[in-house]
Order: sequence, then C-alpha cells, then structure tokens
Amino acid sequence: MAHQATPSSQKALMMELKSLQEQPVEGFRITLVEESDLYNWEVAIFGPPNTLYEGGYFKAHIKFPVDYPYSPPTFRFLTKMWHPNIYENGDVCISILHPPVDDPQSGELPSERWNPTQNVRTILLSVISLLNEPNTFSPANVDASVMFRKWRDSKGKDKEYAEIIRKQVMSTVAEAERDGVKVPTTLAEYCVQTRVPSQDSSSDLLYDDLYDDDMEEEDEEEDESEMESVGEAGVNCQKTRFIIY
Repeated sequence: MAHQATPSSQKALMMELKSLQEQPVEGFRITLVEESDLYNWEVAIFGPPNTLYEGGYFKAHIKFPVDYPYSPPTFRFLTKMWHPNIYENGDVCISILHPPVDDPQSGELPSERWNPTQNVRTILLSVISLLNEPNTFSPANVDASVMFRKWRDSKGKDKEYAEIIRKQVMSTVAEAERDGVKVPTTLAEYCVQTRVPSQDSSSDLLYDDLYDDDMEEEDEEEDESEMESVGEAGVNCQKTRFIIY
C-alpha cells in the first residue's frame, strides 16, 4: 500500500503547535480538543491584570480549515462573553479572521483581513487586544457596543458595562478550580509563559510521523521551509494594549 502524504495544513499546524508549546504566548494556554485532531484547538485565555478581565478564565475553540493557512480559522468563545465584537454564539468578529476577499461594503481594507503570513500567535494577540479595545464601528453586539462607549466616554463613571464584565469574570472562577488552573492576578504571574505538558506520548509519535514524511518527500522541502518562515513572520505584528480606568 502506498504511503499517504501528510496534508500541508497538518504540517503547518503541527509546527505552530510545537512552537506554541515550546514558546507559549503569555496569558494563554493551548491544548488540542482531541490528541488525534490537529484542526480543533482549545484555548484558555487569562484575563490581563489591571483590566476589567483580571482574574478571568475564558475558554474558546479555534477550528482550522483543511486549506490553512490560505484560509482563516474560526475563533469561538465557549465562555459566555458580553463584548461589542463577540456574537451571542461566541463567534469573534475581527478583521484578521475574515477571508481575504475584496468587500468594499465591509469597511475593511484587504490588508486588514486574513493572509497566509498570519498565524495562531497573531490571532491570540489580536483577540486579547480586541477584548480591551473593542471596535465599535461595526459591532457584532450592538447593545454591548453602546454600553462600552458609555463606560469609555465617562472614564469609567458609567459602571454598567464594567459590572457585567466583572460578573462574567467571577462566574469563571469555579471552572478554573474544576480544571485545576491557577489564574494569574498579577503582572508578574501573567507574564510567566504557561507550558502545557503532553498528556501522553501520542504527540511525540505524531511529530515523528511528520518528520518521516519530510524525509520521504524531499521534493516538498522547499514548500515546507517557506511555510515555516511564513508562520514566523507575523509573531510580533501586534502588541497587547490594555485600557485601564
């Protein structure tokens, strides 16, 4: 029986997952929903200290298409979120996750949309930045957008938005305890990169399988090398910024 080649999207995702496990993004915890499925990731987001989200433990799923990184993944919060750019079902509305098509009516520039130089790191940084700096010009949740603007424009004096967020943060405490997770509450704790140990040896076997494929498919090495450099290109594209009142 002929040996089946590993799809390029799986190779790209495995390289990104390994990179994120070895050099994690601060404030995030990454695992696979199922060890054998590289296309579905679970993300735990820790609320940044000195923000409305401090102490929060927010879960989300990233689902990747088979033609990743040429098409964007989807990012859906599992934790209930009240935010101008998060739909009621948890889907995040953010330019970086929109397909790279020319849509003048959207108000987005093509350069703001997804392109293959983006990666999971840039997505995570964009999401954490969006939590603290919502885009109120094209909201997914109009009521939350109006409430956020009142809170922002009043410099925090209008507390309705802040109170809803704090209640949601408090509701995540029990889940963090059930998962055995200590949520960082200080900048020193938050800035410690969280490494997630592999649950078993299956991940190592998967790495080995991919590297075996690379050895057997020398004609694809150039493409894979290009993919790796593309994945690294966007690591520092966006810095996290916090609004504090």
